[in-house]
Amino acid sequence: MEIDPKLLEILVCPVTKGPLTYDREKQELISKKAGLAYAIRDGIPVMLSDEARVLDDSERV
Repeated sequence: MEIDPKLLEILVCPVTKGPLTYDREKQELISKKAGLAYAIRDGIPVMLSDEARVLDDSERV
């Protein structure tokens, strides 16, 4: 399922208020500044920091 591009334009990281990068393959929104990946479930971003995946060092580059 594809996420609406207009939604991607307005979403920011809830922790840093910084930009997010869409990872289409993993269906996640990535905040490199926070080091978190927010899952997208059924086309809906789950923007809860306590449910976000912590990025490993290789993903933070």
